[in-house]
Amino acid sequence: MERTRILLADDHALVRRGLRLILDAEPDLVVVAEAGNGAEAVELAGEGVDLAILDIAMPRMTGIQAAREISRRSPEVRLLMLSMYDNEQYLFESLKAGASGYVLKSVADRDLLEACRAAMRGEPFLYPGAVTSLIRDFLQRDQQGDELPTSLLTPREEEIVKLVAEGHSSKEIADLLVISIKTVDRHRANVLAKLGMRDRLELTRYAIRAGLIEP
Repeated sequence: MERTRILLADDHALVRRGLRLILDAEPDLVVVAEAGNGAEAVELAGEGVDLAILDIAMPRMTGIQAAREISRRSPEVRLLMLSMYDNEQYLFESLKAGASGYVLKSVADRDLLEACRAAMRGEPFLYPGAVTSLIRDFLQRDQQGDELPTSLLTPREEEIVKLVAEGHSSKEIADLLVISIKTVDRHRANVLAKLGMRDRLELTRYAIRAGLIEP
């Protein structure tokens, strides 16, 4: 039997170890790579990976941001999202980013194996509460005659919003992203203008609503 090659991305080594034990015990699944943040996951998700399991809340780049980038670079890689939170915003953003499943960490020992196999069959996997959320959202949008808003921001702008909301200074962001402070400030000004906001506090609230950081 050919085993599904898995990339496991979570910023907590203990969580990765526990999930790896569950996955590697199966005859059809094997963890071939681990990442401690979203940016690292993007780099490791190329050749030799069939399925990426991404924690939503990671430093440097969230699981949702990483999922978008992996979908763009390696569309053949299937994606599953892991989260501690039964959060509709995270769920919708995950699905829009290309994930085929959303698994709650609290029941990962029960759901993760089924979710992996469903993803590799090309089938979605959602926990029961997520299905309820999707149905409710569909009915609300149908009644109101409108669509889910798409993101106004570019991936780079989202990256900067996340870092600003996490409390990093312009210099720290410039160092992390290997760009100039002037470029950081220009991106920040563009984001504030696009969103009609004035300061870091409003940006932080936006970042929480958009699933870029945890409340």
